[in-house]
Amino acid sequence: MALQNCVILLRVRYSETDQMGTFSNACALEWFECGRTEWLRQAGVCYAQAEQRGMFLPLVEAHLEFLGRARYDDQLEITTAAGMAGKARLRFDLQIVHAQGRSGVVRGYTVHAFADASGKAIRPPAWFLKALQNDRSGA
Repeated sequence: MALQNCVILLRVRYSETDQMGTFSNACALEWFECGRTEWLRQAGVCYAQAEQRGMFLPLVEAHLEFLGRARYDDQLEITTAAGMAGKARLRFDLQIVHAQGRSGVVRGYTVHAFADASGKAIRPPAWFLKALQNDRSGA
């Protein structure tokens, strides 16, 4: 089940750069989180409310390809797509490019299991699957 893309803009903050003047590698996972959070929100799922309802999405896999540099104050575009990866996992595919010029910065994916507050694996709740279905249909 592939769902609609979510696109957000983000500026590289000074604290995210290293001595070479480019973003620190670890920032990519934080930027991926920004994309995931907004994708979920666009699909009608506020992650904080999902946690209150007992659904968590712990990270179980991540893959990143570093394509180019991004410097302080560069504006980046983060495109996030997602879909179910099996019966109880959600995969987010992300691409980060410069908003001006479209040159690549990072691309990759993360896979998340569905879990309860104790970390025990669960099936995706019906309300979550319904939200995904509504996003897919454009509702």
